[in-house]
Amino acid sequence: MPHDGQALPSQPAAVLPDLLAMTSDAVVALETLLERAKASVGERVRSDGRLDPDRMEVEQTATHGLAWVATYAQALRQMQHWAEGLTETGTFGEIEALIHQIAFGEYLWQVYGGLPMSQGEILRPQDMGLTQDDQRGMMVSAVMTLCNQGNTQAARMRLVELMRDRKANATFGATGLDDELEMIRDQFRRWSTERVGPHAHGWHLRDELIPMEIIDEMAGMGVFGLTIPEEYGGLGLPKAAMCVVSEELSRGYIGVGSLGTRSEIAAELILGGGTDEQKAKWLPRLGSGETLPTAVFTEPNTGSDLGALRTRATRDGDDWTVTGNKTWITHAARTHMMTLLARTDPATSDYRGLSMFLAEKTPGTDDAPFPTDGMTGGEIEVLGYRGMKEYELAFDGFHVAGDNLLGGVTGQGFKQLMQTFESARIQTAARAIGVAQAALDEALAYAETRNQFGKPLIAFPRVANKLAMMAVEIMVTRQLTYFSAAEKDAGRRCDLEAGMAKLLGARTAWAAADNGLQIHGGNGFALEYPISRLLCDARILNIFEGAAEIQAQVVARRLLS
Repeated sequence: MPHDGQALPSQPAAVLPDLLAMTSDAVVALETLLERAKASVGERVRSDGRLDPDRMEVEQTATHGLAWVATYAQALRQMQHWAEGLTETGTFGEIEALIHQIAFGEYLWQVYGGLPMSQGEILRPQDMGLTQDDQRGMMVSAVMTLCNQGNTQAARMRLVELMRDRKANATFGATGLDDELEMIRDQFRRWSTERVGPHAHGWHLRDELIPMEIIDEMAGMGVFGLTIPEEYGGLGLPKAAMCVVSEELSRGYIGVGSLGTRSEIAAELILGGGTDEQKAKWLPRLGSGETLPTAVFTEPNTGSDLGALRTRATRDGDDWTVTGNKTWITHAARTHMMTLLARTDPATSDYRGLSMFLAEKTPGTDDAPFPTDGMTGGEIEVLGYRGMKEYELAFDGFHVAGDNLLGGVTGQGFKQLMQTFESARIQTAARAIGVAQAALDEALAYAETRNQFGKPLIAFPRVANKLAMMAVEIMVTRQLTYFSAAEKDAGRRCDLEAGMAKLLGARTAWAAADNGLQIHGGNGFALEYPISRLLCDARILNIFEGAAEIQAQVVARRLLS
């Protein structure tokens, strides 16, 4: 084998015969179990035929568990579509077959015996009220064979052997995307490797803002206008392109990969709810990078409960005056515009009195981060997800021009924001893939070069196991994320699919970073090694854009409604 150091023990071919026929049957069996779970959980949380919020809260383990089982079912369904598509084009090789087989073997067993919703919360079928009789539908030959022979030590070792041969391959297996999207991936991977990778860890350790020259280069490559329609100066590319770009930029540094998120949210808000004049004014500026936006939604005492926001906007002639406090505002200091959610109807205490503003501000400097009258701010020091910085903001008589009320109407802010959640969560899932891939890159390189007991770490089965499962779960998350993007591009409602992709992606990134650090051993705990940064960066993915618990609740409500 063409590797430096000691090679892995040679393994026999580990791919099961008739694999795609078996996995097709397994998808049907899992979906049958899912329907039984929906019926069982539905009985627990309905009252007079309608969902009862109080019952859903009492039955959170069951309802959130249902969301996870549905996520697994959708993920494996998309893996099946991926495998069948690659087979049709003659690109379903051994590495793809092993990834497919291991994914099914592992996820099917987890549904049976214990699905990790988080590190300390293991879901079992009985938690959703399922009986042994309910589970008999899974006891078909295909499922039993995949559980017993799919995710074997031999399969994992062979997969890692192939991964070592294909380190130049950006994704360890064909993604199923077309050549144009793979060309875009290659362009951004090369740029990220050259311009971001060598500096990312230094920016993190010094807690520095990403240099403006990097942002200017990103603007020149069209990052901020990827999905903005061409008529407004954007590139008009599909959401799949956003996913690919977000993956590769986040693989270099999550801060760089996340710079486009605020532009994506702002553009979605304006495209969905803006007036013709607002679209003409803002979309070309956002797409070119001339205007850098920030999202100003969260408040100190609300968190995920956006309907309870208290920041208020009051009429001031034709304009508005904003007073209140916001927190966890990313990249707030040097941006030009805020998508600002505030209460315009003081008689309300829920989402119906909220309005969205495109509030203009003066970009700050290190010495004067918030020079605009009526607003002040302070930095929140954070473990990871650095490069843009997080801030608390206070508004006291902050002026917003009347023309900058989104859509020119009040009371629509929450609805307008909800329309952006699909794209934001798809993009977050793509960022999670990038972080997970970076962790795999670091762990694989370290395992090959670090020797213990006379051989490289990668020769030890439990190290190889970790690397194999990283590659498998990254591909599973990819296919679920790409499917969500395709649904969005087709104009179909996809909050369910986007929520599933974000839910799984965040767990995948955390598992990859945590296992990558474990492979590094004590060195992984040292700040000088990039895997320490990746662990910190991965942790936030389970919190922002909808914490995992909120995400599972959203998915469950859609499934049961």
